[in-house]
Amino acid sequence: MAADAVLLLAVYLTALLLLAQPLGRLLTGLIHDRTLPGTAGTERAIWRLCGISDGDMNWRQYLAAVLAFNLLGIVMLFAILMLQGSLPLNPQGLSGLSWHLALNTAISFVSNTNWQAYAGESTLSHFSTMMGLTVQNFLSAATGFAVLFALIRGFARHATDKLGNAWRDLTRTTLFVLLPLSLLTALLMVSQGVPQNLSPYLTFTTLEGVQQTLPMGPVASQEAIKMLGVNGGGLFNANSAHPFENPTALTNFVQMLAMLLIPAALCLAFGRAIRDTRQGHTVLWAMLTMFVVAAAVVMWAEVDGNPHLAAYGADSALNWEGKESRFGILQSALFAVITTAASSGAVNAMHDSFTALGGLVPLWLMQIGEVVFGGVGSGLYGMLMNVLLAVFVAGLMIGRTPEYLGKKIGVPEMKMTAIAILIAPTLVLLGTAWAMMTDAGQAGIFNPGPHGFTEVLYALTSVANNNGSAFAGLSANTPFYNLLLGAAMLIGRFAPIIPVLAIAGSLASRPTQPASVGTLPTHGALFVGLIIGTVLLVGALTFIPSLALGPIIEHLQ
Repeated sequence: MAADAVLLLAVYLTALLLLAQPLGRLLTGLIHDRTLPGTAGTERAIWRLCGISDGDMNWRQYLAAVLAFNLLGIVMLFAILMLQGSLPLNPQGLSGLSWHLALNTAISFVSNTNWQAYAGESTLSHFSTMMGLTVQNFLSAATGFAVLFALIRGFARHATDKLGNAWRDLTRTTLFVLLPLSLLTALLMVSQGVPQNLSPYLTFTTLEGVQQTLPMGPVASQEAIKMLGVNGGGLFNANSAHPFENPTALTNFVQMLAMLLIPAALCLAFGRAIRDTRQGHTVLWAMLTMFVVAAAVVMWAEVDGNPHLAAYGADSALNWEGKESRFGILQSALFAVITTAASSGAVNAMHDSFTALGGLVPLWLMQIGEVVFGGVGSGLYGMLMNVLLAVFVAGLMIGRTPEYLGKKIGVPEMKMTAIAILIAPTLVLLGTAWAMMTDAGQAGIFNPGPHGFTEVLYALTSVANNNGSAFAGLSANTPFYNLLLGAAMLIGRFAPIIPVLAIAGSLASRPTQPASVGTLPTHGALFVGLIIGTVLLVGALTFIPSLALGPIIEHLQ
């Protein structure tokens, strides 16, 4: 089993890094604000049609454009979900959602979280899926691209207050990166048997003589961007454990590749954009190191089995509970690590059925801020906040002013960095405490004791870090949880963007200093260790007490 695990990881990471190279080169041109060959006419037509200026923006203008764009997305998606019963492409005659579920879902998909407090096949029409959810899967990923591009330009530019144009970045990444990749992925999915139609649901009689309904819909098109955009929300309640979303071992492997493809490529593009590929490789190696360790721990925990089963005389050699036999334990464990490392939230196994340690690692990957690859754009700009913190700590140790990529890191930048890093932990801990202290919060917990606490902690961790996966034992479709989790998603997604863009604007206005003898090298194995140490230290200090009340005590019982 150990050899199988090593082989699986080796093949996966080799394929990932090979595919990330050409995509990283393409993204470098977009960061440099270059028009891709053959696309200038399309861009000009879009500017004229929309009546927008393509002039460069300062950080405040960039922020206003991003926030207004996403606010409009929430309003539009909320309206679609509320009016679903009156809209076309609704062959099952499904009614509109309750106002609190519609609001939660609208915030969820616009914020790239894709938390789903409903079963998709029994709740949403084809129109809501295509024109509502799938559209926002593209646009939320494009938002992450845009914010990251602005931050990288802040490092690369000097003596200017301009960070590019938000509308230009949103358009280019949607039309020329996400759409082509999604089209290719969707065609591959269809070739493997994933449905793509607008048909009514099919009813048939099984061999046992029982009537069963097969849900239909535009599955392949959403499945592609669900993975590439690191969104995670599927058409079916079982998500990628459903055979219509993920029918074969090939589609499972492709989905795992798709989730980390863009985040890995962005690390390489970052190094090229600042004209020092070593910097991008350093960040990538820090992510890969934490990822491999996390994958190894989850694989070991699930292969080692569930010790609680032995007490009942059951076979506890392997933890098969909640897993699809067509994927096996190792692929299910790797998928769980990828989806929580990448802020995707898609699942091909039930995380609630993992062992205590097997469930702790995905929870921890989210709690450290979704910086081990993370979401499209958001993962790298989150990691760069930790890099700035690491540089600051190192500067204190050697008695020098912190400096990164030739830019002095002053008090304003460190204040913004601290705010960006602390927003998600604050939401998680306060939200969990509120849920545990109220009757409405406790009413949604199906499992007593430490596991029930972990379900609430997992939910708040997932939404505050824009992941969207869940421990299934929590009844989340209530006004209390829809509003609490919706607020956490909204703040967790958009509040950190403010300090990130403020840092970008501040750095862009500063001159670039040449490296000197006393400059701290921000590449190589030593700095990789410093980045990992910073991420782990912040995560440990923040969440060890809450983890001790949940998965740790559950494991020790």
